[in-house]
Amino acid sequence: MRALLAALRTNDLVRADGLLAGLPTDQLPRLLVGLPRAERAVAYRLLPKDRAAAVFEAWPSAIAAELLEDLRDEQTATIFADLDPDDRVQILDELPASVVARLLAGLGPRELSATRELMGYPEESVGRRMVTGVVTAHPDHTVAETLQRFRQRPDGPDQMGVPVLRAGRLLSGMVPLHTIVTSPPQTRIGDLVEAFPWVATDDDQETAAREMQRTGARDLPVVDQERRFVGLVQVDNLVDILTEEEAEDAARSAGVQPQNRPYLTLSPWRVARSRIVWLVVLLLAAFLTVGVLDYFEAALSQVIELALFIPLLIGTGGNTGSQSVTTVVRAMSVGDVSPGELGRVVLRELQVGAFLGVGLAALVFVPVWLVFEVQVAITLALSLLAICLLATCAGALVPMLARRLGFDPAIVSAPFITTVVDATGLLIYFLVAKAVFGL
Repeated sequence: MRALLAALRTNDLVRADGLLAGLPTDQLPRLLVGLPRAERAVAYRLLPKDRAAAVFEAWPSAIAAELLEDLRDEQTATIFADLDPDDRVQILDELPASVVARLLAGLGPRELSATRELMGYPEESVGRRMVTGVVTAHPDHTVAETLQRFRQRPDGPDQMGVPVLRAGRLLSGMVPLHTIVTSPPQTRIGDLVEAFPWVATDDDQETAAREMQRTGARDLPVVDQERRFVGLVQVDNLVDILTEEEAEDAARSAGVQPQNRPYLTLSPWRVARSRIVWLVVLLLAAFLTVGVLDYFEAALSQVIELALFIPLLIGTGGNTGSQSVTTVVRAMSVGDVSPGELGRVVLRELQVGAFLGVGLAALVFVPVWLVFEVQVAITLALSLLAICLLATCAGALVPMLARRLGFDPAIVSAPFITTVVDATGLLIYFLVAKAVFGL
């Protein structure tokens, strides 16, 4: 890496070319992404055409878009025209309008039409991730006729299934390709049709990915509002979609704005900017805790031992809430629970909170009683039980309500739940203490 970067910066292209030639192709995408933007473009120009295509296809759309901005027009046009329409659309979303116009102007009529069709669908919708121009069949076609259509389209997209369409391109179902290949040549396609799940063009891309994951489908038909067939979502897109969505959820659950690009290509300022918003929100929320401590200062001064257990209660409440919200958000993302099951989920988490609270209370009661006094032990035990109930309830209720209101549940991050539970947990603690000690 250092030798390659030094060669590129000193314009020693012969040495740089030799270093690149000695590296396996599968290592090049990650290696080049780690280079500064200017050197990355120079290194890419040195690659042979076949290796360059493999590297470009392996890059995230944001990095691919930067490269297209940096290359000369003739290189850009060639690379861009060789992409599938769905890949072009993802890259265009990352580019300035002036560059988008230049790239579209370099496409042929067929490629331009296919790309503009996909660009007409909402962002993160199934329509933007589907492939078009696939081989289809009519119920009256024979196996031999369908296979001949594949032979006439050697450059078409890979398919593991063949959509079967009635008049008006209405979807009847799908036939797996292996079924067609292994059937007698004169068999009617209509006799092989299987009922198959499908998604609509405006559906969220994660919905399609989860449906493919649930059914094991490798090609999923995409239809419009009249159930006319328009394309396929394929299994390679499934991996990309789920990777993107899970990375976004993980970032949001940690209170970080998703960046959708490799970490080493981000400047320190951009990384800090992605984190600062939630940190400011959490800092302001933490003043609730300060307010609670200030309000009960008199009670603390009378029973100094109560202060010793504040870190324990804050840590327990925060960790319990974090566990609950992470579990519920994950269950929602994979389709295990739906917003309509709010009551069942909250009840279950309350039961979990009760088990946790009773267990933790029993664990600390005797040691605290022996070291301090029974009132302190009772206060701590009751507070732990109440805080565990509160934390698990909040961890289930808040993300499910967020989904009902149309927000991403991952935005209701674990740090946010932790901060809220900290303040309310302390309030519970001091209220219990006042009741037990008669303050």
